[in-house]
Amino acid sequence: MAAQVASFFHAPTNTWSHIVSDTATCIAAVIDPVLDFEPASCRVSNEHAQVLLTHVREHGLRVEWILETHAHADHLSAADWLKRALPHAQTGIGAGIVAVQKHFAKVFAFGAEFRADGAQFDHLFIADEVFRLGELEARVIATPGHTSDGVSYWIDDAVFVGDTLFSPDGGTGRCDFPGADAATQYRSIQRLYALPDATRVFLCHDYPESRAPTAQTTIGAEKAGNLQLNAATREADYIALRQRRDATLSAPRLLYPSLQVNICAGQLPPSDVTGRLQLRSPATTPG
Repeated sequence: MAAQVASFFHAPTNTWSHIVSDTATCIAAVIDPVLDFEPASCRVSNEHAQVLLTHVREHGLRVEWILETHAHADHLSAADWLKRALPHAQTGIGAGIVAVQKHFAKVFAFGAEFRADGAQFDHLFIADEVFRLGELEARVIATPGHTSDGVSYWIDDAVFVGDTLFSPDGGTGRCDFPGADAATQYRSIQRLYALPDATRVFLCHDYPESRAPTAQTTIGAEKAGNLQLNAATREADYIALRQRRDATLSAPRLLYPSLQVNICAGQLPPSDVTGRLQLRSPATTPG
């Protein structure tokens, strides 16, 4: 029996969250959950995460993992909120999160109390690590390039690729963040393209202009038709394309709120004396 996957689209950030489960045991993992955040009002809420939690409860699932494909720069993670509602769940991310934490601890001027060793997460996955999801085997594929901490989760006949791959008409993730590298991403995608063509590919984002959002494709479809990196694309050509494309992109709208929460496994900063959260936004002064 193939892994059962339910996908949920968060329209404000064009993000897909997924719940993957073993039908034999009802053991499940939640992948890339979103916490709602409205930057104009600085309002944090859990509407999207509540939809995931409702699905888990209605289907009698036992969530053992809340998995992040990387420290997202475009949405806040609901990992901490869900963990508090799901008593058996552990949080997991790639071991490369340590390098991301060390970089952004300086950006946000976090004090000595901030631990840049990944301790905010319950588990740091290394490349090719294998774990179980009920009776299903899950393997961690290292897919850095978009970020230095990127991993994909290959569970049965499905792979969850984060921002490494988009739909074939969407291409691939940008490579201009700190620690990112187009050549590294090219090689990461080759690891994904080595999977069987029938492997279901579950996306973290989709940005459609003239169609409905799509949650999944296949390795075969990506190899045949990804507009930025298909099976015939040469590394040098991909690097040149990515550099040209990335030079035109603006910073993500939720870059700073997202990263300061997501490097802490979705934990929000403590409230101040008024009961309000204070999120940092680094700024430069005019010269």
